[in-house]
Parts: sequence; structure tokens; C-alpha cells
Amino acid sequence: MSLGLRRLTLSTALSAFAVAASISAFSASAAQDSMVIYNGQHKDATAALIEAFEKKTNIKVESRDGNSNELAHQVIAEGDKSPADVIYTEESSPQVMLARQGLLARINDDALENIPEDYRDGDNLWTGVLGRSRVVVYNPDMITEDELPSSIMDLQGDEWAGRFAFVPTSGAFQKQLSAMIKLEGRDTAKAWLEGIKAHGKTYRKNTVALDAVERGEIDFALINNYYWDRQAKEKGIENIKSRLYFFGTNDLGDMLTVASMGILESSKNKDAAQQFIAFATSKEGQQILTDMSAQYPLNTQAETHPDLKPFDELTPPKGTLDLGEYGDGKAAVDLLQEVGLL
Repeated sequence: MSLGLRRLTLSTALSAFAVAASISAFSASAAQDSMVIYNGQHKDATAALIEAFEKKTNIKVESRDGNSNELAHQVIAEGDKSPADVIYTEESSPQVMLARQGLLARINDDALENIPEDYRDGDNLWTGVLGRSRVVVYNPDMITEDELPSSIMDLQGDEWAGRFAFVPTSGAFQKQLSAMIKLEGRDTAKAWLEGIKAHGKTYRKNTVALDAVERGEIDFALINNYYWDRQAKEKGIENIKSRLYFFGTNDLGDMLTVASMGILESSKNKDAAQQFIAFATSKEGQQILTDMSAQYPLNTQAETHPDLKPFDELTPPKGTLDLGEYGDGKAAVDLLQEVGLL
């Protein structure tokens, strides 16, 4: 081979290498300009958050919506091949489960600086984004506030037969049960569950249970506060019949749950994912979410909707945010299945 030909071949190889390197760099850059979120939270609120984030960063976000627990199990099944970068769940339990299996990456400190430590993972593997309180919604034409039970534990009594409703498929209800198992013991939780199964009426959705209370079909129901707050905002408080009741005594009936976000360890777009969580926990992102969903912002710089009971007046039971061994919700689901409610 002539010297000229060798030089041409070497030049061509170097050029090809440079083009390949350029394509690789472009692909990595393009990847960071987009991300996928598995969204188990309110579609409209998440869509509004995504729209604002895209305008601010030029990062394209694809949202794949579904049930929080189902999405978490989908992540487990997909393993390191999951297309998701961020998972957003209605409660922290699915995040706890994913963290324990080593499927979540550490969130940067600057993305978490606005969220109190009580509402995020100690190792920064997930963070709370919004809070909601478990409440009783009641129809004052059917029952007065003074006649309501003084504790959620009272509902296993015969005097409440046929007078209340609950939603066993609700993630927040299941987390409430998880906390009961932890704080009161499995036997007590099972007896309570059997009692409310015998005496209460079950619905598949919190909105359906709320509507039943509105119609006078049932005296009261166990739901999350934001379902009622959202309806009050949409219709006007003067146009709805039902009212909210808080036990106000650190009762399990006033349990606080947190919608949470985590970054997948398998994410190919971690920088974009970090930016997304930083935006979701910022004052701007928090305001978008709380205005759209009637949930409590965990960033104190954001303003709580005036129709909501002030966050600092809530009295959740102590020890229920850190659910320890029951944090993934499995014990609650097992017990619901054993009792025949799932």
C-alpha cells in the first residue's frame, strides 16, 4: 500500500471515529433534553406541572399515567430496562418498596432543600411533594358533627352498622391500615377491618363515596380531604351538602399521607430528572400542583388554598409517616385479601 493511500485510509478512519463520537455526544445530549415520568397522581395537575417545566427548561416530558402501586410493580418487572426516569406516586409506600429493592437513585440536595425532612426519605431516595389528610366527609342532614364517632377505631361497633362507607382499594386507606398494623398490632387491625367490613359499605372510588354522602345515600365516608376540597372549589361551598370532619386528637382517622417522587436508578436522563424534581418542589411548581389538586404544598413558601384547613392545624397520629417494615404496604394488602376486601 502506498504512503498516500495509507494516509487516506487513516484519515478516513479518524473522520469516521470523529463522526461516531459526534453522534454519540449528540445522542447523549438529546437524551438529556427529554424524560419519561410514570405518573400515579392527578393527571391534570401533573400535566400543568409538566407544561410549565417544559417551557422553563426546554426538556420534553412524556407522562405515562396509571395506578401508583401498579406502576411501581411495573418498574420492578422492567428492571434496568425501564423507560421511566421519574415515578410519581399518590403515597410514599411504593417509593419505599422501590428504594428497598435498590431501584431508586439519590436525589440532589438542592432539589430537596424546600421540603422538610419529615416528609422525605432519610437517604434522599424519594421525597414527598404534596400532603393530604384522611378525613370523614358527612351529610349534616343525616348526622350531626356531635354524633360522629370520636375515633376511627369506633367504627367496628354495632351502632355504626349501615351508616358509613370506605374505599378499600384506595392507596391512602391501605396506608392508613399499614399504620394501624404498626401502631396497634396486626390482631387489632384485623378485628377493626372485619368490623368495618361487616358494618360499612364499600365503594371503588373516593369520588363515588363522596357523591353517595352528597345524595344522602350514606351518613358519612372515609376519604382524603382533597376530594371534598376540590368539589367545594368547583361548585362553591354553598352548593354542596356535605362537610368535613377532623377527629383532631392525633387519631388514625386524621392520618397524613404524602404524594412522592423518586428517580429510577436505571434512568438514562438523571440530570433532566433532577431538574424536574427540583421544579416540582420549588415554590412555582408547588403552587401549580396545590392550585390544581387542592392538596397541601410541602414547600412552605407556596400558599395553601384558602378553603383548606391550615396545614399547621392538622393533627395526624405520630409515627405514621415512617412506616418501618410496613412501609411498602404489603402487610395491609395481605390483610385486606385475608379479610376478603380485595
